Amino acid sequence: FAHRIEGMVDVAQFDTRRDRAQRAFEIVGQTQCGGKAAVAAFAGQRLRTTEERHGPLSIDIEIDQALSVDDRDAQRAIRLAGAEPVALWHGEHDLKGVDAVVLPGGFSYGDYLRCGAISRFSPVMTEVIEAATKGMPVLGICNGFQILCESHLLPGALIRNDHRRFICRDQRLRIENDRTAWTSAYAEGQEITVVLKNGEGGYVADEPTLDRLEGEGQVVARYLDLNPNGSARDIAGVTNERGNVVGLMPHPEHSVEELTGSGTDGLGFFTSLVESAFA
Repeated sequence: FAHRIEGMVDVAQFDTRRDRAQRAFEIVGQTQCGGKAAVAAFAGQRLRTTEERHGPLSIDIEIDQALSVDDRDAQRAIRLAGAEPVALWHGEHDLKGVDAVVLPGGFSYGDYLRCGAISRFSPVMTEVIEAATKGMPVLGICNGFQILCESHLLPGALIRNDHRRFICRDQRLRIENDRTAWTSAYAEGQEITVVLKNGEGGYVADEPTLDRLEGEGQVVARYLDLNPNGSARDIAGVTNERGNVVGLMPHPEHSVEELTGSGTDGLGFFTSLVESAFA
């Protein structure tokens, strides 16, 4: 990766692999993130609605993810929901007054140890965990879901797909709970299609935990047609008891426009929070 990027600059100025890697990070940051090295950082985004910029009503949504892949897709989904994302550095211990957090998909810290196991200890996560326990809405998508489980904000864990292969497909889901902060735009039982892509997407928990999730309505979404990764009871997403924290393995941010992806069925996860803020 570093060698390929440095093909655009003078490679002779670098003497060590560390220098080359550091320069690669700098180049990526300058070309894609306005000078901020986002490759090894939380590519965080803070969101402000049009109402915030022009009136007293306001809502902030922050996206943060170490080594994120899908942060820009999530930014666009949030814009389409009616708000504007603003960058936030991963080392922050201050959430800057945001009202919600989205942890987007990616491969944080290269998925070393376990997916999300290192990101769980990123500085900003200390604040996210504290805020979530106080009721702040938090959405974790794919790797973000893994981080929420590693942070014990959600029960269970995500493990390697049962077929041991990475999967990418348009996936049909059924919304099982429309009472969370992130699913109120849907109807219970509504069937939607969103993009799914994961290698470690199998949701697991012990039987008592699964029974509790089912009994208390904490299963947010369920796979239809086929189980793509071996998730227990076809579970695609869960919520905490309070309903403010939601983890989802499929990627709704890739299904927000007719031009690309599988349609617009994923947009409701983002409009749910924006609409509820002004209800």
